[in-house]
Amino acid sequence: MRSLVNRPACKQQHVGAGRRTRATPLVRSQAAPSPAVESISGVRPEVVDAIAKARHNCLTATSLPLPNRRQGKVRDTYDLGDKVVIVTTDRQSAFDRLLASVPFKGQVLNQTAAWWFGQTEHIVPNALLSTPDPNVAVMRKCAVFPVEFVCRGFMTGSTDTSLWTHYSRGAREYCGNVFPDGMRKNERLGANVLTPTTKAEDHDVPISPAEIVQQGLMTQQEWDTVSAAALAIFAFGQAEAAKRGLLLVDTKYEFGKDADGTIRLIDEVHTPDSSRYWLADTYAARHAAGQEPENIDKEFLRLWFRQRCDPYKDAVLPEAPAELVCELSKRYVYLYERITGQPFAVPDLATPINDRIVANLRKEGLC
Repeated sequence: MRSLVNRPACKQQHVGAGRRTRATPLVRSQAAPSPAVESISGVRPEVVDAIAKARHNCLTATSLPLPNRRQGKVRDTYDLGDKVVIVTTDRQSAFDRLLASVPFKGQVLNQTAAWWFGQTEHIVPNALLSTPDPNVAVMRKCAVFPVEFVCRGFMTGSTDTSLWTHYSRGAREYCGNVFPDGMRKNERLGANVLTPTTKAEDHDVPISPAEIVQQGLMTQQEWDTVSAAALAIFAFGQAEAAKRGLLLVDTKYEFGKDADGTIRLIDEVHTPDSSRYWLADTYAARHAAGQEPENIDKEFLRLWFRQRCDPYKDAVLPEAPAELVCELSKRYVYLYERITGQPFAVPDLATPINDRIVANLRKEGLC
């Protein structure tokens, strides 16, 4: 039985533009016509209803009684000295832009990451200390390596840093990896590869391992340790995803050193924001037919913007239709439940998320 069917994800509703990120400001043009949405099934009706109702209670910005706030693309971080409080918001970012606010996205990302942190701690230590709220992770403070470790198992992608974008333009060497001629989009690679990028202020820049060491971003020993850990976590994630009928296509990791010099995995692990997931049972047939794989991540939203504008250059972007935003929320919930085996807990929609977070942090003595 197919997991995706054509039907509206939710009724069209108006959504505000939200807060600015540190990258290009969010600017909306007149909403583009809404296409038919290939909607995922398997999400409980009460969750679908809650998604539609929660579109006006998204967490787009935080205001906690904590010091040293820093706003990233998706997460707001509060530095408490020896540890950091990281709040995962509902902001949806791609192409270094804020595209929308997605109901329950922050909760799904935070709880999915917490689950994967627990599953992968036998491979590499991580920084997670606790999750006092569905949207909050308390982590050890680490000196973050200024490199994102992008692991890939397929020739795919739509962003300027994606493997397929570079390959389709004629590049056969990328981030120190060499690829043969004749590969097709979405084809499985002969082996997993690592394509690191620098953590630039406004956009990510591809870089080779040799350049990372030459520029002093990491020592050779640090690179060897972290790159091996990243590929091991990725292989483990692919195996776990396969048990659940999923293909973990690519993902990104971040690492840092704590005060004792221990290298730790930080930020997030195998979430639908940092990773691309496809349905395994239809991949081969669709690839043979030249069709896009059935994905349950944010790629379909990226493709929607790609088809209607240049999201890197256009000052004004179309507004994502409400059914696409709701569909993305459904897919995130679906993925969380399929991976963890746990039902998604719908929060109290009457309480503003920021207020709930403050109350939960006070219970833990954090503010």
